[in-house]
Amino acid sequence: MAAESGRHFWKRSAKLPGSIQPVYGAQHPPLDPRLTKNFIKDRSKANALPVKSKKASSFHEFARNTSDAWDIGDDEDEDFSSSSSSSLQTLNSKVAKATAAQVLENHSKLRAKPERAPSAFSDVPTNCKVIKSSSEAQLSRTAEEACVRTPLQKQQSLPLRPVIPLVARISDQNASGAPPMTVREKTRLEKFRQLLSSHNTDLDELRKCSWPGVPREVRPVTWRLLSGYLPANMERRKLTLQRKREEYFGFIQQYYDSRNEEHHQDTYRQIHIDIPRTNPLIPLFQQPLVQEIFERILFIWAIRHPASGYVQGINDLVTPFFVVFLSEYVEEDVENFDVTNLSQDVLRSIEADSFWCMSKLLDGIQDNYTFAQPGIQKKVKALEELVSRIDEQVHNHFRKYEVEYLQFAFRWMNNLLMRELPLRCTIRLWDTYQSEPEGFSHFHLYVCAAFLIKWRKEILDEEDFQGLLMLLQNLPTIHWGNEEIGLLLAEAYRLKYMFADAPNHYRR
Repeated sequence: MAAESGRHFWKRSAKLPGSIQPVYGAQHPPLDPRLTKNFIKDRSKANALPVKSKKASSFHEFARNTSDAWDIGDDEDEDFSSSSSSSLQTLNSKVAKATAAQVLENHSKLRAKPERAPSAFSDVPTNCKVIKSSSEAQLSRTAEEACVRTPLQKQQSLPLRPVIPLVARISDQNASGAPPMTVREKTRLEKFRQLLSSHNTDLDELRKCSWPGVPREVRPVTWRLLSGYLPANMERRKLTLQRKREEYFGFIQQYYDSRNEEHHQDTYRQIHIDIPRTNPLIPLFQQPLVQEIFERILFIWAIRHPASGYVQGINDLVTPFFVVFLSEYVEEDVENFDVTNLSQDVLRSIEADSFWCMSKLLDGIQDNYTFAQPGIQKKVKALEELVSRIDEQVHNHFRKYEVEYLQFAFRWMNNLLMRELPLRCTIRLWDTYQSEPEGFSHFHLYVCAAFLIKWRKEILDEEDFQGLLMLLQNLPTIHWGNEEIGLLLAEAYRLKYMFADAPNHYRR
């Protein structure tokens, strides 16, 4: 008897947190509150379960208040349904049938007329308040439709992301769904255009304007200028671009065929393995043509920099440049864009520009990728010393549970936080990095420190080695946008202002 009771209990308890359930407001409407009220009232009048089933009863009470309304008749809950059939029969069948018929009728109307002509009598505002009209019949019809359309309108007010998850969205707008262009942003965009169209662009002023973020419309040319790829003189830019692009494809003709030679096979094989792993959630980077472009960029860079060669992690550093330069030719969101729609000349320009700008970046942090990666070792040590001064409690918490900074911060330095942040956040972060002197090498240290302290509460809540490492390697930044990156950069700048010119402040 006990075994049978246990078997029934576990069968009824199949719905655990984390299992796939229909979501209210998506494909399944919520339970009618009137029916719910009657159902709970009738349930309270039903005979109580025996005392020995008290735990199961309390679990069902929890499940009944939290599970989906459409799960009442599921097969997996057959035992539960049979045990309470007398209670379910008290449900008013006439009310249920009338409600179902009304829902089906309204749904068929919406399907038949998905778009109605605008009318002063038929429009329902977004706040779902019915507009008064001279027609009483029209008022009644509008009120009925408003009741049905309310969940639809609430759903439509959210940003529609049907194809890819939030973490893979490249759009650089705030995750909170802020308007795409405010008056202040329009003013900033005009300021950028004035700077970029001048005969000799003032790079110091451009850096100052770019620190809080670069507008999407002017980001490609701004990044080329800030990285040192383009000259400040307007007249020289076209010739410089033409010369550098031809030079890159000269490298392709000279070196790319050597990828099959024995002494280059290991490098090419590792690149070929890593590229499909680059941003696997973003469809753009899974296109064969894009992966071929990345293979050429990385192989040519490795051949021309034998001191370091190719190191895992460098493949991530291509993606922000590629996306930014692609956005120059694509007005829509680029994450799903099919690059085969672009001309060969445009693709060659994007590829060459991505190569040169990535090369300029890596020139400043190449000691991160030479033998034994001494640059990363020094930066991780500096991060440890800095955190020990700005938040001793977090530092001692790591020491208590024997967590070494190298175990989580190595990736932060090797990939410039690209594995910790969505790509849209990385692009915004790099706006500031390219505006800062030694942004990718020096300022990045303070960004990592600010990023770590941002999670101090979550860190202090973890009380074992495994929990700490799991947290630090999977920080919840999926919903981050421009606002969060702006706050992170402000805190990093404060730390730099306090400690960069006074290194003894963080030495014991």
